[in-house]
Amino acid sequence: MPDRAYAPSLTDIALFAGLSEADKAAIAATCRSLAVERGVPLVTEGERETSLYLVIAGRFAVTRAGHDTVVCEIGPGQPIGEIGFLTGAPRTATVTAQRDSLVLELNRGSFDELASRHPAVWPALAEALARRLGETTAIARPVHHPLVPRTIAVIPSGRTTLSRAFIARLADALTSVCCVRVLQSAADAGLDKEPSGSRGIDQSRATTRLTEMESQCDVLLLVAAVEDRDWNETAIRHADQVIAVAPFDADAELGPLEEIARRFLPPEMHRLVLLHPVRRRITGTSRWLEPRTLAMHHHVAEDSADDIARLVRFLRGTALGLVACGGGALCATHVGAYEALSEKGLTFDIMGGTSAGSAMVAGFILGTSPDEMDRAIHDMFVARRAMGRYTIPRYSLLDHINFDRQLAAFFGGLDIEDLWIPFFAVSSNLSRNTLHVHRQGDLFTAIRASSAIPVMLPPIYTEDGEMLVDGCLLDNVPVSTMHALKGGPNIVVSCSLPEMKRFDVDYGSLPSRGALIRAGLNPLARRKLPDAPNVVSVLMRSLMAGRQDFQRQLRSDDTLIVPVLPDGISYLDWNRHGELRRAGYESARAVLLDGPAFNRVHSC
Repeated sequence: MPDRAYAPSLTDIALFAGLSEADKAAIAATCRSLAVERGVPLVTEGERETSLYLVIAGRFAVTRAGHDTVVCEIGPGQPIGEIGFLTGAPRTATVTAQRDSLVLELNRGSFDELASRHPAVWPALAEALARRLGETTAIARPVHHPLVPRTIAVIPSGRTTLSRAFIARLADALTSVCCVRVLQSAADAGLDKEPSGSRGIDQSRATTRLTEMESQCDVLLLVAAVEDRDWNETAIRHADQVIAVAPFDADAELGPLEEIARRFLPPEMHRLVLLHPVRRRITGTSRWLEPRTLAMHHHVAEDSADDIARLVRFLRGTALGLVACGGGALCATHVGAYEALSEKGLTFDIMGGTSAGSAMVAGFILGTSPDEMDRAIHDMFVARRAMGRYTIPRYSLLDHINFDRQLAAFFGGLDIEDLWIPFFAVSSNLSRNTLHVHRQGDLFTAIRASSAIPVMLPPIYTEDGEMLVDGCLLDNVPVSTMHALKGGPNIVVSCSLPEMKRFDVDYGSLPSRGALIRAGLNPLARRKLPDAPNVVSVLMRSLMAGRQDFQRQLRSDDTLIVPVLPDGISYLDWNRHGELRRAGYESARAVLLDGPAFNRVHSC
C-alpha cells in the first residue's frame, strides 16, 4: 500500500468541480488510495465490480476485446469505471496501467451511505458522470489523443553518456513555459535505498513520493544517473514519456536503459532525440530507427534554440501543425496560404498532407520559398507537362515516366526521417483498404504514392506487394492523422470543390469510339461533340465527393482555411497556379485578421 504521508486531493478532479469543499472532503474521506503497478489491469472487461476510480497520477490504456489498438488513454484528473458505477452494468473495457500509477477508489456501497448523510452529493455527481458519458459516446469516430506527459524520464540512447548540456537546455526551455522540477538521483527524490539485505527502491513508496512531487509542478523531469540502475529503473517506471538522447554520429545500437524502457512502456511513450553540433543536411537516420519503435524522433542542433523549443512544444502538447488537403492543381492555394501564415510569423512544428498537398508541405519543410514553389509548379506542370502527356491506357491514362521524372527532380534522394521538421503523407492501401501513413522512407516514394490518382497514374507497390494509391480516396484532409501524432493547435487548409454546373446533355448523343476517332482527326467534327465533362473531371470529382467528412474531426484549437477558388477552375488547371496562389494568400490573410488564436473554424 502507498505511503500514507501523502493524501491526494480532489481539487484537481474535474468530475467534482460543482461540489462544495465540504462535500469534496466527505467524498475524499470515503476514498481508498491504491498504487497500481505498470501492466496491472485496474478494471477488466465483463466484470461486475462497481467502484469508481479517480486517477491522481499515472497513465492508463483502455482496450476492448476484438480490437488490436488502444481505444483511448486516461490520465490524471480523469475517472475510470463510471458506467459500472452509475448503472451496475458489467465493465465495457479493460483499463490497464501504462506506468506505475496512483488512483483513488470510490466504492459504490460506501458512497451510497455517504449520500444518505449528504443528499446534495449524489445528484451532482450523477449529473457530472452522465455529462461525461454523453460527451464520450457523442464522438462518431474516436481518435487517439496523446496525453501531455507530467513525468518525463531522460535516458541515454545506445551506450552513450547522457549530455548534461542537453539536460540543462531542456530544463531551461521547459522552465520558460511551465513549472519544472528536475530530479537526478534517488536522493533528490527523497528515496533512500532499502536497508542492507533488501532490494533497491520500494516502488510503492516511490509512487507516492513522486506523485506528491508531480502535484507540485507541471513537469517532473527524472534524469538517468550513471551506474544507478535502481534509480534509472524507478524513473522509467514512473514516466509518462521516456526521452532517449544520443549524439547523431554515435553507435545506434539499442542501449541497456532503452531495453528496460521497452520492457516497461509501450512504443507511444518513447521519443528519440538525436543531437547535432550544427544544422546541416542529415543522412542515415534510418539506422537509429530500425531497432526502435517510437512515438516520434527529433533532430536537435546545439546551435539552434528553435529545435529545443520545438521539442518542448511536442512534450507540452502545444506543437503547431499544418495540414494540407489534396486536390490537383487547386493545391497551388497552399503556396499562398503558407506565404500569408509565414508573414504573420507563424512557424510549424510538423506538417503533413494528402496528394499534391503532401508535395507542397514537403517543399515548405525543405525551405523552398513561395516564389520558388510557384516557379517549380510552373516548370513541372506547365512547361514540362508532368500531367499533360497521355499514354496507351494499359496501366494509366498519363505517362507516369514523365511525371515521376519531374517529381524526383524536387524530392529524389531524400528520406523523411532525415528532415529537420517532422513530415507525413497519407496514401490509400487498396490491398488492405486502410489508410497508409508515410513517416519514414524515401520522400519521393511517399509523395508519389500519396499522389497516385487512380486510373490517371499507376499505383505504387511496396516491397511486400501492397498497392498504394492517392490518399484522397480515404482521407483528403488528414487532420485525424495529425491529431494522432500530437496535441496542440493545427492550421488546416482545405480547397472547396469547384462549382459543378449543370449540363444539358442528351445521353444518347455521347459518341461511339469510331465517332471519337473521327473527331480527333477532324477539328470540324470535334466541335459537334456534346458539352459533357471529360473522364478526368468526373474522376477527380468522384474522388473528392466525401471530403467534407474531415470537419467532424476538427478540434476547438484547429483553424480551418477554405480558399475561395477563381471562377471556372478545374483540378488540372495548373496554368492558373498564379491565380490559385493569390486565392490562398488572400483567404489566409482574411482568417489572420482575427488574430493568431487557433480556436475557430473559418471559411473565406
